[in-house]
Amino acid sequence: MGYLNLLRGAIVLLVAACLPVLAQTSRNAFVVSGDDDTFLALREAARRDDAVAVALLADRLPNFAIPSYVDYYRLKVRLRDASPTEIRAFLARYDGTAIGDRLRNDWLLELGRTRNWAGFDEQYPLFALNDDTQVKCYALLSRALKGQPAADDARNLLTLTQNYGEACPALIITLLQNGQFTVNDVWAQLRLAAEAGNTGVARRIVLLAEVPENLLMQAIERPDPLLARGVGAGRGAHEAFIIALGRSARTNPQFAANALQNAAEQLSGAERALGWAQIALQAATKLSPDAMQYWRRAQGAPLSLEAYQWQVRSALRAGDWKFIRTAIESMPPALKSDPAWIYWYGRALQAEGRAQDAQLYFQSIGALHGFYGQLALEELGQKIVLPARAAAVTPEELAPMVQNQGFRRAMKFFDLNLRFEGYREWNWELRRMNERQHLAAAEFARQNNLLDRMVNTSDRTQVAVDFTQRYPSPYADIMRANALPLGLDVAWVYGLIRQESRFIMNARSHVGASGLMQLMPATASFVARKIGMEGFTQGQVNDIPVNIRLGANYLKMVLADLDGSQAMATAAYNAGPGRPRAWRATLPRQVEGAIFAESIPFAETRGYVKNVLSNATYYAALFDNQPQSLKARLGTVAPKGFVASELP
Repeated sequence: MGYLNLLRGAIVLLVAACLPVLAQTSRNAFVVSGDDDTFLALREAARRDDAVAVALLADRLPNFAIPSYVDYYRLKVRLRDASPTEIRAFLARYDGTAIGDRLRNDWLLELGRTRNWAGFDEQYPLFALNDDTQVKCYALLSRALKGQPAADDARNLLTLTQNYGEACPALIITLLQNGQFTVNDVWAQLRLAAEAGNTGVARRIVLLAEVPENLLMQAIERPDPLLARGVGAGRGAHEAFIIALGRSARTNPQFAANALQNAAEQLSGAERALGWAQIALQAATKLSPDAMQYWRRAQGAPLSLEAYQWQVRSALRAGDWKFIRTAIESMPPALKSDPAWIYWYGRALQAEGRAQDAQLYFQSIGALHGFYGQLALEELGQKIVLPARAAAVTPEELAPMVQNQGFRRAMKFFDLNLRFEGYREWNWELRRMNERQHLAAAEFARQNNLLDRMVNTSDRTQVAVDFTQRYPSPYADIMRANALPLGLDVAWVYGLIRQESRFIMNARSHVGASGLMQLMPATASFVARKIGMEGFTQGQVNDIPVNIRLGANYLKMVLADLDGSQAMATAAYNAGPGRPRAWRATLPRQVEGAIFAESIPFAETRGYVKNVLSNATYYAALFDNQPQSLKARLGTVAPKGFVASELP
């Protein structure tokens, strides 16, 4: 193995030294033509954990523009073997920087993995971002091993099993062993893991529940045969049966409901409620009309955070305001304080004739910028207008931004198309700034044509606001030339672009969508054919006029296909036209556009629709200089059968 690593490193060095330009021919080949490309090769070698190649490439960058990252990659691949003295020297050298905090994150994970609690406890209070679930689990594990209380914090933390890694199952095991967790907590975690399909977490903690691993794995992976056999004896068999109900309901809620009804006499009341809750969640995300009857049977069952929210969404579709009120009241405090549920709680109170109480809830979020703040404002009898613009940024306020070293590093990374690293550096600097400084940083971004950073930075202010920064409208002539002849609402198109790409001209999504309007290759080709664009090639997708022309035409197509509903057309632009047609077909009645948006099954599309239409409302206020209505823009959505369409 050592010989192979040495050979690989020698090849990298030979390529870097002898070939100024090497065409990329495979996923692991690099274009090497200078320090920038050598740095990109270094980054890739570090990602592959290739210590030999990292050392060789790092040696070729003695004068790189961002030496801290060269040093970081050099140390990162040797973190398990590096001495504490060497690591502390790096942290001291880059104290207060984003990459210093990143290495501390990496080291904390290693200290936790090796159970070096003295080192961990020393470093953890210095971890500024503290945004790593595994590090937080190690911190609670350290406390638990010292006999300190950790159970309540652990229950609040352990809600999304995909972020657990090795640390969080170890925490669960320790809390059970020292009596801070009970077997009920273990089963709650197993149900969460099953709900997410996370068999890795389930396997790590299954033995704590005193149930055979193969039984639990069958419940997760092959639930129907287990349900057909019925409920076995003992708690483990009952819990496995309940988990199997949820897993089976992912494909056929009615089959799972029949299995639960057949086994009802063998289960306790609490177990039956838990089983119905498992089925209800899956039925709800499928927008099944039966979801509400399942939720009613599930009352009193412990729920996941997703389940708490989906029982409200089911009730919104059904128009059951009393159920909405009681379901929101049952939410954990942190979830209940989300603006979405504050708004819908106010609506429920309003529906019950408690108008004055409802107004208090709307007032509590009416000043917030965004979807539910706008809707709350309309419930208070007001329209959406732009807030007063903050005083212009002065040259004295702008000067420190020009000199800010973190921003300089970010801009270098953006030049290299390393947006993740660029965002890390940029956002790190914003942590220490007040609102006026945020406006100055946003103005600095504007002057350097970093419109996405301008938008995101300006979005952070609450009192001193500048909506010309938050809602830019570049390429206005191109936009009007393409949107107006199609009868498209220009504010809506800009609202969509703001959400899609934040005006990054060469934006490319993880699924291959490109450009300002994030067009998939097949969609771009389809639209080009439809509008008679001769000679179109995929290389044109990032050309701004072409991207806007294709995107505007596609938006017009989906809008016409979905009866002129901006809510449904926005969903179609993100998830494909077939899905909103299917979602509409499941509606039991005509609903507000806000209810349609809130009950979209895909989390990404749900947030997308709300953000786009909120954006569009602000853009309309900017363009028209008139009060606007988000409710009018959302309209209503009525049930309708599937409509054949050739749209992809």
